[in-house]
Amino acid sequence: MPRLTPPLGVALLFLALLPACSTPPAQPTPPRRLLTARCPAVTPCALPALAPATNAQLAASWQQHRAALEFCAAQINSILQCQQRHD
Repeated sequence: MPRLTPPLGVALLFLALLPACSTPPAQPTPPRRLLTARCPAVTPCALPALAPATNAQLAASWQQHRAALEFCAAQINSILQCQQRHD
């Protein structure tokens, strides 16, 4: 009985499909952060309660308010920069 040989194309197709049945190589895992930097919590800005009675007290209270607002702005800017670094 004569032996039948498959056409070369069928044999090559079979060999090309064999790697598709194997499992893919393992993907490297991303490095874990050991320490996670957290941004400071957002807290409300405290403005001093003032009741100036004279022009001198008004000038002083304006300076206190301005200093408190600048401190509040600095806190907001530092929190914003921290969030931008960690996003």
